[in-house]
Amino acid sequence: MSEMMDKSMETPDEDKESHKSNGTTLNDGVKEVLGVVRSVRKSLRHAAEKSPLSLGGKGSKVTPKAAADGNESELQPPPSPSLSAGSPATSPLRRIGSLFQKKDEDTPKASKLRRSKTAPNKISDTLLKRSEFLLRSLSIKTKKDQSCRQEPYLTVSEASMEEKNEEEEEEEEVEGIEEMYTLPDIPQTPLSVMQISKLIEMEVLEEAHLNLLSLRQEFQREQEQCGEDSPMELVKKEKDLSLLYRDLRNKISTIVRDSSSLPARNKGLLVHVARIIQEEEMRAQEPGGLPDSWMEAWRDAVGEGVQAKVANVHLEQREQNVSWLAVHLGLLGKAIVEDLENVKRELQRSYPRSFKVFSTYVKSYHRVVGQHLKKLELQVAELKDLYALLDWIFNRYKSERIMGSLSLQPDMKDESTDLQLEDNFLKQLKEKYCSKVKVDMNSSLDRIIELENEEFWMESKTPNKEENFPNSPFHMDIWTKVKATVVHSGKIDAHLEQRVISSCLQELKQFPKRFETEFKHHCHDKPQPLWTEYQITYINSFTALQEHMDGYRDACPDEVEGFRKEVKWLITRLLQGLEDQYKEDVKPYLKRMITRKWLTNDEDFNQLYSRTTLLSHHCALMRRPHVQEFASRLHYHVVREYIGQLMRSNFSCKNRKHEKAANKIHQQWRKLVDLFTEMESTHEWLHPVGDDLSDIIGQKNKTDIKDHLEPLVEHYADFSRKHLVAVLNFRGLTRGREHQLILQRFTELKKKQGDTGGDKSHVLFGDMQVTVNTNCLSSLPFSCLSFLLPDN
Repeated sequence: MSEMMDKSMETPDEDKESHKSNGTTLNDGVKEVLGVVRSVRKSLRHAAEKSPLSLGGKGSKVTPKAAADGNESELQPPPSPSLSAGSPATSPLRRIGSLFQKKDEDTPKASKLRRSKTAPNKISDTLLKRSEFLLRSLSIKTKKDQSCRQEPYLTVSEASMEEKNEEEEEEEEVEGIEEMYTLPDIPQTPLSVMQISKLIEMEVLEEAHLNLLSLRQEFQREQEQCGEDSPMELVKKEKDLSLLYRDLRNKISTIVRDSSSLPARNKGLLVHVARIIQEEEMRAQEPGGLPDSWMEAWRDAVGEGVQAKVANVHLEQREQNVSWLAVHLGLLGKAIVEDLENVKRELQRSYPRSFKVFSTYVKSYHRVVGQHLKKLELQVAELKDLYALLDWIFNRYKSERIMGSLSLQPDMKDESTDLQLEDNFLKQLKEKYCSKVKVDMNSSLDRIIELENEEFWMESKTPNKEENFPNSPFHMDIWTKVKATVVHSGKIDAHLEQRVISSCLQELKQFPKRFETEFKHHCHDKPQPLWTEYQITYINSFTALQEHMDGYRDACPDEVEGFRKEVKWLITRLLQGLEDQYKEDVKPYLKRMITRKWLTNDEDFNQLYSRTTLLSHHCALMRRPHVQEFASRLHYHVVREYIGQLMRSNFSCKNRKHEKAANKIHQQWRKLVDLFTEMESTHEWLHPVGDDLSDIIGQKNKTDIKDHLEPLVEHYADFSRKHLVAVLNFRGLTRGREHQLILQRFTELKKKQGDTGGDKSHVLFGDMQVTVNTNCLSSLPFSCLSFLLPDN
């Protein structure tokens, strides 16, 4: 060190002796000065901006006139007895001069407190400049003065590495802020109220707080002396204290509020903020302070900062962007993560661990975002936006995109990820969503009917086919719509999913009637083949739609059953329409069955068969189970009408015509049986009646008829005596002994059959109209004519 001093110092000859004589003292002092300057430079190379009271300081809010004019004079703050490091009232010369005192006088006496480390204090660049000036005055050359010497230069990489190491050292020091700290000496005499207010305004917080504590102690001493009788001066001082503390708290709140947005500027200030809060919390019971908790005020300030962050997230108008809410929520999530990352990376280092900085910010976001969503909900009117809001609350906010982000770990490990919402907010939001689901479903169903009219009814277009069955695509459209709505709601909440299913089915329950009304209105005048195709198409389509909705039976059994009933009634009415149309078409041909013309002409039966065959082709396009039901009903109608003509016929087959008639009935009956079998009719019990009757009619010998009655009685329990008389009349057997024997045999068979004979559910002849025979003998009981019979 002495060699470096000898080389770097150029002392005039006349001063050499004095320097030599005082060598020990001067060298020791110079060494201490040099060491302090180096320490100051190293520790504050990357410190926060210089003190607001220093000339030209970046953080200064007041620029001295002399500095503005380019003079070297500085703004001199009011003198303060405080010896706290970094105090703007402590001159650099006094600081360096104090280093020449004894070691036991170097450190100012600490107050009763308490704690170990304190954060680096702000020291202005002016202090460094004055230190250099003082070294020059002591004939000690600085680095700048030695720049002319041929010293080896550092390379860029070496310089950057040195700077990086210094930054890491500083970072470790900032991270090392502890709970314990040492409070600098409180000035014996405080600055004036105006001076303290100015320090607060210029953010010289530590100096301002120390003087506030001094003023507070002064107030406490005077209060103890005066007792209960407080003079005006004491009242005034208490008021001044209150105003100054309010100003300090407001300034601290502003710094804390903006700390996340301005981390570089406020990082150093936050250290003083934390220490002031700690000190005031411990002095809360002492008179002269504020009654409210400083820690609570700090949390409120954090919340205000979070609120400002959330409020600044871009929000477009609904009219400008249909995805306004989704975009805003995406930006909001990004802003939350970025801010919490900044808190974790920067702000936590400026506070002691007890402040729980990260946790406080997280809880503030839970509360502030919950309030923000409540405001957003008032603007939401579309179903997609309601879903976006619910999905963001239930899924995205907790996901890795926001609160579960990997960049926030492990700090979020013990934190809740739930938003802080009002008690009924989610319930109201779900109810609003379900109501909107119903409205949206109603609109979709109306649009489906409109599309059906535009694409098919107006153009009289033949329906499309799906797997060779005519089908309208609307059943898939509805199912896709319902399924998507249900699936999405299930991702939010199981209870919401069930309510959405119920809402959809409630709207669907009204759809069959609405559809039928519009269908009949637009298609009532369509030609028969197209009208029939449309009816079969919608039978298939609603059957498919019902099958889709049956999948929700477990979740909403009552709603599904209600929808099934409406679909069933619609399909029944559509089938009835087809049936009525067919009956009307074949009515004239069935009327001419079993007549004199029928016996010699097949035209009417051919028309009946042709119309039935055409309908059979249409029925082949109808899905199960309705095709069987429909074919069975047509089968029953044709059989009943065909046989009914036999019962009502006034035509009698005489002169061996009965054999021709029986043969014709048999042939035609075979064709009808084959046709309805092909149509998948389930009424197989109707097949024997034609053969049974033709067998009776076709018997050559009248006496043989009674031997062929049993099959007919067994197959049809409702076949009665009057029906047999009508058959015998058609056969040409209206009276005589054979006639009576046949009736007697029939009576015996019916008695023998009793209640066990035939299937009572198969009703064919029960209410079938029979032509009344006016022949008086035909209605007489057989016992009245028994005398005519031979004894054997």
